Amino acid sequence: MAEIVNLRRVRKQRMREDAEAQAQQNRIAFGRTKAERQSTDAERDKAARDLDGHRLTPDKPDRT
Repeated sequence: MAEIVNLRRVRKQRMREDAEAQAQQNRIAFGRTKAERQSTDAERDKAARDLDGHRLTPDKPDRT
């Protein structure tokens, strides 16, 4: 004879496992410290400033 399965319990367990998997992905994606985020932002800003500093023509045209 087959084992009796409570479908509601199985469904809730599957939902818990899915939620835990999503939480693990979020920990990887967003689980950085404030210092790490600030460091990354500072590096990105410096790279943008360096790139802008190497432009041959200014952004705004002269009105002469």
